[in-house]
Amino acid sequence: MKKMIGIMQPTYMPWMGYFSMIDQTDAFVFLDNVQLAGRSWQVRNKIKLNDKEKMLTIPVDKSVNRDERMIYNTPYMDESWKKSHLETIKQAYRKSPFYHEVMEFLALLYLKEYGSVGEMNIALITEICKRIGIGTRLYSASGLHVNGHKDDLLVEICQELKADAYLSAQGSAAYIEKDTAGGAFARHGIELFYLNYEHPEYRQQGEHFIAYIGIYDLLFNVGIDESLAYIRKGSRKNYTCEEYRRESLHM
Repeated sequence: MKKMIGIMQPTYMPWMGYFSMIDQTDAFVFLDNVQLAGRSWQVRNKIKLNDKEKMLTIPVDKSVNRDERMIYNTPYMDESWKKSHLETIKQAYRKSPFYHEVMEFLALLYLKEYGSVGEMNIALITEICKRIGIGTRLYSASGLHVNGHKDDLLVEICQELKADAYLSAQGSAAYIEKDTAGGAFARHGIELFYLNYEHPEYRQQGEHFIAYIGIYDLLFNVGIDESLAYIRKGSRKNYTCEEYRRESLHM
Protein backbone atom coordinates (compact mmCIF):
# COMPACT_ATOMS: atom_id res chain seq x y z
CA MET A 1 0.00 0.00 0.00
CA LYS A 2 1.30 3.42 -0.94
CA LYS A 3 2.23 5.95 1.71
CA MET A 4 0.59 9.26 0.86
CA ILE A 5 1.57 12.61 2.35
CA GLY A 6 0.20 16.11 2.12
CA ILE A 7 2.23 19.30 2.43
CA MET A 8 0.74 22.75 3.06
CA GLN A 9 1.81 26.03 4.58
CA PRO A 10 0.40 26.41 8.11
CA THR A 11 -2.45 28.88 7.64
CA TYR A 12 -4.48 30.77 10.22
CA MET A 13 -7.65 28.85 11.22
CA PRO A 14 -7.82 27.04 7.83
CA TRP A 15 -10.98 26.00 6.00
CA MET A 16 -12.57 22.54 6.01
CA GLY A 17 -10.74 21.32 2.89
CA TYR A 18 -7.37 21.81 4.62
CA PHE A 19 -8.45 19.42 7.37
CA SER A 20 -9.79 16.99 4.77
CA MET A 21 -6.31 16.82 3.24
CA ILE A 22 -4.77 16.08 6.64
CA ASP A 23 -7.43 13.43 7.30
CA GLN A 24 -6.79 11.68 3.97
CA THR A 25 -3.01 11.39 4.25
CA ASP A 26 -0.71 9.07 6.19
CA ALA A 27 1.54 11.98 7.12
CA PHE A 28 1.10 15.73 6.80
CA VAL A 29 3.87 18.32 6.70
CA PHE A 30 3.52 21.99 7.61
CA LEU A 31 5.59 23.82 4.99
CA ASP A 32 6.95 26.42 7.38
CA ASN A 33 10.46 26.80 5.90
CA VAL A 34 9.32 29.10 3.07
CA GLN A 35 8.95 32.87 2.97
CA LEU A 36 5.97 34.34 4.78
CA ALA A 37 3.81 36.32 2.35
CA GLY A 38 2.00 39.42 3.53
CA ARG A 39 -1.80 39.47 3.15
CA SER A 40 -1.82 35.68 2.70
CA TRP A 41 -3.81 32.92 4.41
CA GLN A 42 -0.72 32.40 6.58
CA VAL A 43 -1.74 35.47 8.59
CA ARG A 44 -5.46 35.93 7.99
CA ASN A 45 -8.79 34.18 7.52
CA LYS A 46 -12.52 34.79 7.76
CA ILE A 47 -15.26 34.09 10.27
CA LYS A 48 -18.98 34.78 9.98
CA LEU A 49 -20.21 37.85 11.86
CA ASN A 50 -23.73 39.26 11.54
CA ASP A 51 -24.39 37.08 8.47
CA LYS A 52 -21.34 38.47 6.64
CA GLU A 53 -17.69 37.50 6.19
CA LYS A 54 -15.31 39.14 8.64
CA MET A 55 -11.56 39.02 8.02
CA LEU A 56 -9.20 38.59 10.99
CA THR A 57 -5.54 39.38 10.37
CA ILE A 58 -2.45 38.67 12.49
CA PRO A 59 -0.16 41.74 12.56
CA VAL A 60 3.38 40.65 11.67
CA ASP A 61 6.56 42.11 13.16
CA LYS A 62 8.05 43.82 10.10
CA SER A 63 11.35 44.57 11.78
CA VAL A 64 12.50 41.21 10.41
CA ASN A 65 14.10 41.66 6.97
CA ARG A 66 11.55 40.74 4.28
CA ASP A 67 13.95 38.30 2.57
CA GLU A 68 14.56 36.51 5.87
CA ARG A 69 10.89 36.49 6.91
CA MET A 70 10.09 32.78 6.97
CA ILE A 71 6.91 31.26 8.38
CA TYR A 72 8.79 29.45 11.14
CA ASN A 73 10.79 32.48 12.35
CA THR A 74 8.55 35.53 11.82
CA PRO A 75 7.03 36.82 15.08
CA TYR A 76 3.73 38.66 15.35
CA MET A 77 3.74 42.27 16.57
CA ASP A 78 2.70 41.78 20.20
CA GLU A 79 0.05 39.98 22.24
CA SER A 80 -2.69 42.63 21.96
CA TRP A 81 -4.16 41.36 18.67
CA LYS A 82 -5.06 38.06 20.30
CA LYS A 83 -7.49 39.76 22.70
CA SER A 84 -9.04 41.64 19.78
CA HIS A 85 -9.48 38.46 17.74
CA LEU A 86 -10.98 36.58 20.70
CA GLU A 87 -13.45 39.38 21.37
CA THR A 88 -14.56 39.38 17.72
CA ILE A 89 -14.88 35.58 17.76
CA LYS A 90 -16.95 35.78 20.95
CA GLN A 91 -19.21 38.42 19.41
CA ALA A 92 -19.69 36.29 16.29
CA TYR A 93 -20.42 32.96 17.98
CA ARG A 94 -21.70 33.67 21.50
CA LYS A 95 -25.16 32.39 20.50
CA SER A 96 -23.89 29.29 18.71
CA PRO A 97 -24.92 25.90 20.18
CA PHE A 98 -21.36 24.83 21.03
CA TYR A 99 -19.93 28.20 22.06
CA HIS A 100 -18.69 27.24 25.52
CA GLU A 101 -16.93 23.97 24.65
CA VAL A 102 -15.08 25.53 21.70
CA MET A 103 -14.32 28.91 23.26
CA GLU A 104 -12.83 27.25 26.32
CA PHE A 105 -9.98 25.53 24.47
CA LEU A 106 -9.47 28.30 21.89
CA ALA A 107 -9.01 30.90 24.61
CA LEU A 108 -6.36 28.76 26.28
CA LEU A 109 -4.47 28.37 22.99
CA TYR A 110 -4.57 32.11 22.29
CA LEU A 111 -3.30 32.93 25.78
CA LYS A 112 -0.06 31.02 25.17
CA GLU A 113 3.01 32.80 23.83
CA TYR A 114 4.53 31.60 20.56
CA GLY A 115 7.86 32.34 18.93
CA SER A 116 6.40 32.86 15.47
CA VAL A 117 3.24 33.08 13.41
CA GLY A 118 3.96 29.60 12.10
CA GLU A 119 4.33 28.13 15.56
CA MET A 120 0.95 29.49 16.63
CA ASN A 121 -0.83 28.34 13.46
CA ILE A 122 0.64 24.85 13.83
CA ALA A 123 -0.42 24.72 17.49
CA LEU A 124 -4.00 25.69 16.60
CA ILE A 125 -4.26 23.19 13.73
CA THR A 126 -2.65 20.39 15.75
CA GLU A 127 -4.99 20.88 18.71
CA ILE A 128 -8.08 20.99 16.48
CA CYS A 129 -6.99 17.77 14.74
CA LYS A 130 -6.53 16.09 18.10
CA ARG A 131 -9.92 17.19 19.40
CA ILE A 132 -12.00 16.29 16.33
CA GLY A 133 -10.31 12.90 15.89
CA ILE A 134 -7.78 13.24 13.05
CA GLY A 135 -4.86 10.96 13.91
CA THR A 136 -2.53 11.73 10.98
CA ARG A 137 1.16 12.06 11.89
CA LEU A 138 2.15 15.75 11.70
CA TYR A 139 5.58 17.19 10.88
CA SER A 140 7.13 20.60 10.31
CA ALA A 141 9.35 21.03 7.25
CA SER A 142 11.75 23.18 9.30
CA GLY A 143 12.49 20.08 11.39
CA LEU A 144 13.34 17.87 8.42
CA HIS A 145 16.63 17.56 6.51
CA VAL A 146 15.44 19.28 3.33
CA ASN A 147 16.59 22.42 1.52
CA GLY A 148 15.17 22.42 -2.03
CA HIS A 149 12.89 24.97 -3.69
CA LYS A 150 9.31 24.79 -4.97
CA ASP A 151 8.37 21.32 -6.26
CA ASP A 152 11.90 20.02 -5.68
CA LEU A 153 11.46 20.85 -1.98
CA LEU A 154 8.17 18.94 -1.92
CA VAL A 155 9.82 15.93 -3.56
CA GLU A 156 12.65 16.05 -1.00
CA ILE A 157 10.07 15.99 1.80
CA CYS A 158 8.35 12.97 0.22
CA GLN A 159 11.70 11.20 -0.01
CA GLU A 160 12.65 12.11 3.56
CA LEU A 161 9.41 10.55 4.84
CA LYS A 162 9.63 7.61 2.41
CA ALA A 163 6.33 8.51 0.73
CA ASP A 164 5.49 7.26 -2.76
CA ALA A 165 2.27 9.28 -3.25
CA TYR A 166 1.56 12.98 -2.81
CA LEU A 167 -1.80 14.72 -2.36
CA SER A 168 -1.64 18.30 -3.62
CA ALA A 169 -3.98 21.25 -3.44
CA GLN A 170 -5.33 22.11 -6.88
CA GLY A 171 -3.89 25.61 -6.57
CA SER A 172 -0.37 24.17 -6.75
CA ALA A 173 -0.91 22.64 -10.21
CA ALA A 174 0.29 25.78 -11.99
CA TYR A 175 3.91 25.32 -10.95
CA ILE A 176 3.91 21.53 -10.52
CA GLU A 177 2.69 20.99 -14.08
CA LYS A 178 4.49 23.92 -15.73
CA ASP A 179 7.03 21.78 -17.62
CA THR A 180 5.70 18.23 -17.81
CA ALA A 181 2.78 16.22 -16.48
CA GLY A 182 3.48 15.51 -12.83
CA GLY A 183 6.62 17.66 -12.87
CA ALA A 184 9.36 16.66 -10.42
CA PHE A 185 7.06 14.09 -8.80
CA ALA A 186 6.78 12.08 -12.01
CA ARG A 187 10.56 12.25 -12.53
CA HIS A 188 11.10 10.70 -9.10
CA GLY A 189 8.40 8.05 -9.34
CA ILE A 190 6.03 9.68 -6.82
CA GLU A 191 2.36 9.29 -7.74
CA LEU A 192 0.60 12.64 -7.78
CA PHE A 193 -3.02 13.30 -6.79
CA TYR A 194 -5.01 16.52 -6.53
CA LEU A 195 -7.50 17.11 -3.73
CA ASN A 196 -11.11 16.96 -4.88
CA TYR A 197 -13.28 18.58 -2.22
CA GLU A 198 -16.83 19.91 -2.44
CA HIS A 199 -17.69 22.17 0.48
CA PRO A 200 -20.68 20.69 2.35
CA GLU A 201 -23.34 22.78 4.03
CA TYR A 202 -24.06 22.48 7.74
CA ARG A 203 -26.36 24.20 10.20
CA GLN A 204 -24.88 27.68 10.37
CA GLN A 205 -26.15 30.76 12.18
CA GLY A 206 -27.78 33.47 10.09
CA GLU A 207 -29.95 33.45 6.99
CA HIS A 208 -27.30 32.70 4.38
CA PHE A 209 -24.78 29.87 4.36
CA ILE A 210 -21.21 31.07 3.80
CA ALA A 211 -18.65 28.51 2.63
CA TYR A 212 -14.84 28.57 2.62
CA ILE A 213 -14.41 30.37 5.93
CA GLY A 214 -12.24 29.34 8.87
CA ILE A 215 -12.75 26.03 10.69
CA TYR A 216 -13.94 27.80 13.86
CA ASP A 217 -17.35 28.32 12.25
CA LEU A 218 -17.85 24.58 11.83
CA LEU A 219 -16.71 23.85 15.39
CA PHE A 220 -19.04 26.40 16.97
CA ASN A 221 -22.04 25.35 14.91
CA VAL A 222 -21.88 21.53 14.86
CA GLY A 223 -19.60 20.81 17.82
CA ILE A 224 -16.28 19.05 18.27
CA ASP A 225 -17.76 15.53 18.19
CA GLU A 226 -19.52 15.98 14.82
CA SER A 227 -17.00 18.18 12.98
CA LEU A 228 -14.95 15.40 11.39
CA ALA A 229 -18.08 13.73 9.99
CA TYR A 230 -19.03 17.01 8.30
CA ILE A 231 -15.50 17.49 6.96
CA ARG A 232 -15.63 14.01 5.42
CA LYS A 233 -18.95 14.78 3.73
CA GLY A 234 -17.06 17.02 1.32
CA SER A 235 -14.39 14.48 0.37
CA ARG A 236 -14.58 13.12 -3.16
CA LYS A 237 -12.39 10.70 -5.13
CA ASN A 238 -9.19 12.67 -5.62
CA TYR A 239 -7.94 13.37 -9.14
CA THR A 240 -4.95 11.55 -10.50
CA CYS A 241 -2.52 13.78 -12.37
CA GLU A 242 -4.00 12.70 -15.72
CA GLU A 243 -7.60 13.10 -14.55
CA TYR A 244 -6.89 16.60 -13.26
CA ARG A 245 -5.28 17.66 -16.54
CA ARG A 246 -8.33 16.41 -18.47
CA GLU A 247 -10.74 18.02 -16.00
CA SER A 248 -8.92 21.37 -16.08
CA LEU A 249 -9.51 21.62 -19.82
CA HIS A 250 -13.24 21.86 -19.08
CA MET A 251 -13.00 24.25 -16.11
